[in-house]
Amino acid sequence: MKKKYPLQFAVIGTGMVGTAIGFLLKKAGHNITAVADASAAHLKRAKAYIGAPAFSDPARAAGEAGCILITTPDDRIGSVCAVIAEKSPLTGKKVFHMSGAGGLDLLAPAARAGALTASIHPLQSFSSIDGAIASIPGSYFGVTASAGAKRLAADIVRDLKGIPIPIAAEQKPLYHAAACIASNYLVSLLSVVESIYQSIGFSEKDARRAYLPLVYGSLKNIENQGCPNALTGPIARGDSGTIQKHIDAMARHLPDFASMYAHMGVIAVKLAREKGTLGAGQAKTIMGLLKGENS
Repeated sequence: MKKKYPLQFAVIGTGMVGTAIGFLLKKAGHNITAVADASAAHLKRAKAYIGAPAFSDPARAAGEAGCILITTPDDRIGSVCAVIAEKSPLTGKKVFHMSGAGGLDLLAPAARAGALTASIHPLQSFSSIDGAIASIPGSYFGVTASAGAKRLAADIVRDLKGIPIPIAAEQKPLYHAAACIASNYLVSLLSVVESIYQSIGFSEKDARRAYLPLVYGSLKNIENQGCPNALTGPIARGDSGTIQKHIDAMARHLPDFASMYAHMGVIAVKLAREKGTLGAGQAKTIMGLLKGENS
């Protein structure tokens, strides 16, 4: 499919991601001809960024554009698509969603109505519209598309200054699970770090100041050397005495986090073996400690 510029977009769902994507598409030279949302406050906020006509009815907005971008929460994509397909002609149009885990089945009503369908998912974390606008360029996008929409979907990602990577529909749940671990679970993990430091008297602010340089250093090591070679610490060194002290302290003072420590330790043992700094005997000893077999 050849690109014809500028494209006409309707953005259905003006949360953080939808508003940021609409802003960036407009900046790239496309026309945002309509936005839609059930929230009047979201529409007012989106107008400040995008300046497009606003509708509460998604089908009405979809009728204003050739490319329809559904950026609602994942659980609403299918129902919103069904409403649009029922009320607005879709033959020859393109309908996209931005779910990380959802496949093209969410857009099946649009496909049956004659639209080409695709999913473009930014592999990025958003906590504000301005932050999303700043971080989307340069990010990878998982692209899942029907045969006739693959080139256009990739081109739109490039217009957003993103990097498209093809993801098969059946791979999307694992692709998105990995993204959640990298982002959401990293946040969760660091909240545990804060809790441990607070338990020994650190303020939340001081805890963050103390551990963030360590986190940044670890991320830089991963970037430069990969995960196995970036692993340091007592497991990488085979220091079973220190591991036992950790296990005892966690069990005594913070038992809610003890199983998490053990599960992460098992993964670290495997990385240390891959790195080549942990012998088989040392690994067996530490695994026994982590699984409670030596207690």
